[in-house]
Amino acid sequence: MYKEIIINNIDEMNVFAKKVGKTLFPGYLLCLEGDLGAGKTTLTKFLGASMGITDMINSPTFTIMKIYEGEIDLNHMDVYRLNGIGMDYDLEEYVYGDGVCVIEWYKHIIESLPEEKLIIEIEIIDEFKRLLKIEGSGKYEEIVEKISN
Repeated sequence: MYKEIIINNIDEMNVFAKKVGKTLFPGYLLCLEGDLGAGKTTLTKFLGASMGITDMINSPTFTIMKIYEGEIDLNHMDVYRLNGIGMDYDLEEYVYGDGVCVIEWYKHIIESLPEEKLIIEIEIIDEFKRLLKIEGSGKYEEIVEKISN
């Protein structure tokens, strides 16, 4: 399942994140891609807030992963620096675990990821406007429909 939606401003990104938040379950895998400044971490911040996480969520670029504890933990990864390395950082337990796993720059470790996942690619249209390309496989197909309406 594949859909595209336009996000016109940061408030709409927050509304979108809340829609995604309503579909979360233990073991959820959300893969994000997009240029620097496209909104991957912003989407993750809003998603964390929708999960009731009050900690400051920021990019784990240099630490690879940050874990935010909540009713369901949020495992936030930025795997940009792992290009070609794969899962040598023992990330499998988090990707395949019981938390919600959000992976920025997921294509850098795509060979190590399960087939079933939700993918959101964020394309910059202008300073505020974004095009979200949303794709889901397996159990995530129906989620694409829910979050794109």
